[in-house]
This record gives sequence, structure tokens and C-alpha cells, in this order.
Amino acid sequence: QVQLVESGGGLVQAGGALRLSCAASGRTFSSYAMGWFRQAPGKERKFVATIRWSGGSTYYADSVKGRFTISRDNAANTVYLQMNSLKPEDTAVYYCAARTYYSGSYSTTTYEYDYWGQGTQVTVSS
Repeated sequence: QVQLVESGGGLVQAGGALRLSCAASGRTFSSYAMGWFRQAPGKERKFVATIRWSGGSTYYADSVKGRFTISRDNAANTVYLQMNSLKPEDTAVYYCAARTYYSGSYSTTTYEYDYWGQGTQVTVSS
């Protein structure tokens, strides 16, 4: 079992920044990679970014590339999402997730992740 808890969401004006955190506990050694997804009201959950625990390689959705940065602290079992130059279209509930199996490609779909946090709301006003 892996437990994930997101924090750091809030209300920010367009152009501002937020840093989200995802604290992992339990059998964290079973996790191969972590991901961030977001879901706006009435829309499907979409991929944002992923990072591998070993090596820290990253991959981003085109919509956030150059603005968001995913990072991890292996010792603290924590993953971060630094969000800069925020836009109103970034408004969503942000979820972190854990993937427990190896894949040669970066996982960008929800069904490829095994554990999910409860989400944290990010609202960007214009």
C-alpha cells in the first residue's frame, strides 16, 4: 500500500506561482515513478507531468512545458510540482499518483497508475 497526500493548492492570479507537494507513505519502495494529473469540472483527468524515482528523469504535457517543473526528494518521499506563469486554464483539482511497475515509455494515462491522492484545488483568476 502507498498513501499519497497533496498540499499547496490555493487561489492565485494569472501570472503567479504555486508549489504543490505530494507526501508518500507506506510501501514507497514499490513505486517506480510519480505523476501529476489535473481535472477541471466536467472534464476528464489529464496528464501533467511524471518523474522517475531513480534518476529523476521527467516528462511534461505540452500545455505546461516550460512553466511547470516536477521534482522529487527521495529521502523525504515527496514529489513537488512548481507551477509558474499560471493561466486561468490551469484551474483544476491536481492529483498526484504512483506507478508501481516499469515501463519503457513515460506513463501519461490514469490507468497506468496504481495509487492516487485526494487532490488539491488550484484556482487561477484573470
